Amino acid sequence: MEPNQVAVENPYGLSAMLQTGGPVTKGVFAILVIMSAISWYIMFTKWLDQRKLASQQKEVQKNFWQASSLREGANNLKGKDHAFKMIVENGLRATEHHDGRLTDQIPLHEWVTISLQRSQEQLNSNLSKGLSFLATVGSTSPFVGLFGTVWGILNALTTIGTSGDASISKVAGPVGEALIMTAIGLAVAVPAVLGYNWLLGGNKKLMEQVRYFTSDLHAFLVSGARVNAGGSTAAAAPRAK
Repeated sequence: MEPNQVAVENPYGLSAMLQTGGPVTKGVFAILVIMSAISWYIMFTKWLDQRKLASQQKEVQKNFWQASSLREGANNLKGKDHAFKMIVENGLRATEHHDGRLTDQIPLHEWVTISLQRSQEQLNSNLSKGLSFLATVGSTSPFVGLFGTVWGILNALTTIGTSGDASISKVAGPVGEALIMTAIGLAVAVPAVLGYNWLLGGNKKLMEQVRYFTSDLHAFLVSGARVNAGGSTAAAAPRAK
């Protein structure tokens, strides 16, 4: 800045827009702020859920398959709401309650498969909670911001038309303020879209690990042996107790 140049405060901007804007402008801004806050909350909590499940998967590799029985392996899995422990317990419950008037008509391997698939679907559903909201925010917030812009420009043109002064100083300011809404809408949408895609990719990788574990568990429950990654059957192990 030159020595003789005096800083002039910008009379237009977000604060001026909120001070002079009507209920519609303030309402659109409030909606965008709420959408952004909820989006960041979902992204943070889902990231924590993914970290928790990844930590549980490492614990399974370390403490589960070295146990002498599935019951002992399940007891080795510590922590509240352990996803893999829940899958094991559901599988054990399916084998223990297979005999009955109705379930007797279903082969054991099909009964166990149904139980483990339900456990997988429940886990996948828990991981996916909130992602639909991120997708909605990513697709709608630019249009919400655009609505605020259109409304602001309409009010600006109406004011200019009634005053009869169409100079650049009268046009540029109100129109510039209105365009702020579009910028805010994009600022809300971009993180939501990026977070949605990132969380979706993370869920896919984690669910692959869950399916591998469930496949091994199914083989153990049905035949007493664990199927390795190559598709062959490992040495016979003790059946579930």
